[in-house]
Amino acid sequence: MDSSRIDNLKAILAADPQDTFARYALGLEYTSLRDFEMAKDIFEEIYAIDPAYVATYYQLGKTYEQLGDESNARKIYEKGIFVARSQNDDHTKSELEQALNDLL
Repeated sequence: MDSSRIDNLKAILAADPQDTFARYALGLEYTSLRDFEMAKDIFEEIYAIDPAYVATYYQLGKTYEQLGDESNARKIYEKGIFVARSQNDDHTKSELEQALNDLL
């Protein structure tokens, strides 16, 4: 485990707890380590702090899937589609729609 990236991201967040990108990157690090519980907690924090951060919806949905929680994955994909549409982010909207279709 390369804890240096995690430690660096935690240091960034200690200096600026509102840094959504650093928090998102930390969630991705935990995902790459297959620590889905920790990743879920981080992505849920982003969802609560910055619900407009549209990339979170895909990662949180996939994390729910890894944890066997298809119901919450479906809900988060649907919310993410709405947010992506409201931001005219067709690329993310398409990714979320595909993830939702794959789940169904």
